[in-house]
Amino acid sequence: MRIDSNTTVTVFKKQSGFTLIELMIVIAIIGILVAIAYPSYQQYVIKTKRTDMMSEMHNIASEIQSRKLAQGAYSNALIAGLSGDYPKQGDALYTVSFTPNPLTSEWSIIATPKNGSQITNDGTLSLNFQGIKCRGDNPNNKCGTGDEWR
Repeated sequence: MRIDSNTTVTVFKKQSGFTLIELMIVIAIIGILVAIAYPSYQQYVIKTKRTDMMSEMHNIASEIQSRKLAQGAYSNALIAGLSGDYPKQGDALYTVSFTPNPLTSEWSIIATPKNGSQITNDGTLSLNFQGIKCRGDNPNNKCGTGDEWR
């Protein structure tokens, strides 16, 4: 085959890349995955923060008992510096208080979620001198010595 100088030859190169439709489909799929995964992630974050507070409440209980052993009696001096907002660093999520006042051998630690925080609707946590844990607000309290806080 011979091509003379007056003949125009068109050469097509294959284009590579994504079309707009393909890109929109990928974005839609990512959006659906985010819509499904984000609520689960938020629940996981709340559970993690609750677990951190539970651990802190056990630390507070241990501190009360060790101060009682050192002092020899129960009094409000045992809880000095232990009440207030927790966690101590970062955004405060819970307010810790104690009952009864004045403190007796039958004490309880109560962690109330702060209004406007991520865990506002998670319910109150409590731990008493017997190691009984409660989570929730009346009448939905779940109490015991097992996994009631989860």
